[in-house]
Amino acid sequence: MSEFSGKSVLITGAAGGFGRVLTSKLLDAGANIILGDLNDAALAEFVSSLPREVAWQRCDVMKDGDQKALVARAVTAYGRLDIAINNAGGTSPMKGLLETTEQDLDWNFALNAKSVFLGMKHQIAAMIQGGGGSVMNVASVAGLAGAPKNLAYGAAKHAVVGMTRTAAVEFARHNVRVNAICPYFSMTPLVTQSNLIERKAQMEAAVPMKRLADPEEVAAAILAMILPSNSYLTGQAIAVDGGLTAF
Repeated sequence: MSEFSGKSVLITGAAGGFGRVLTSKLLDAGANIILGDLNDAALAEFVSSLPREVAWQRCDVMKDGDQKALVARAVTAYGRLDIAINNAGGTSPMKGLLETTEQDLDWNFALNAKSVFLGMKHQIAAMIQGGGGSVMNVASVAGLAGAPKNLAYGAAKHAVVGMTRTAAVEFARHNVRVNAICPYFSMTPLVTQSNLIERKAQMEAAVPMKRLADPEEVAAAILAMILPSNSYLTGQAIAVDGGLTAF
């Protein structure tokens, strides 16, 4: 029997990218799923394609009320919250520091950092009530190193790594683990449906493995980190980057 069987798992940004892959794999492993996404039409379409029923609702991760309601839905549906994957995020068009605006910075911090804070605030409270749990924050290699031409996004992802480590220390005594995954570019819609696809060859050339990740590879790392038996892993920001940060 899978370690995820019967576990209550919340996933934000579930209508695309890593969210879809994780949902499918966790469903196959017997987990009980609660999904949230701002694009409720895309989420409804995805949910209708799944082999069994899941709980879901529209969630703007930048709004405290939506995050609170999503956690409450998980607890109502399944009695507890065991695992939360803060997957929602995005980036504005790439710009150098001198071209980056205050609005660029505010938007990136709201979507990529504030959202993680709001999610953890309600998720961890529910996990403490249930005796423990695991939070996985989807950060980026841009949260571990410099991100030329992408300062606002990189700064926000550095904030995610900082919040991850802080929360891990603060809530370890409550049996709540908090970790972050830090992928390099992957063939998700963030790349394939943006102008980043024009830079694919350049991005691949920067990586020792000379390719971008498949979303399945990043999902596999996330699943390994949130395994209940991986119970001594907390406060870590793990790069899944084809060797990029090994230089």
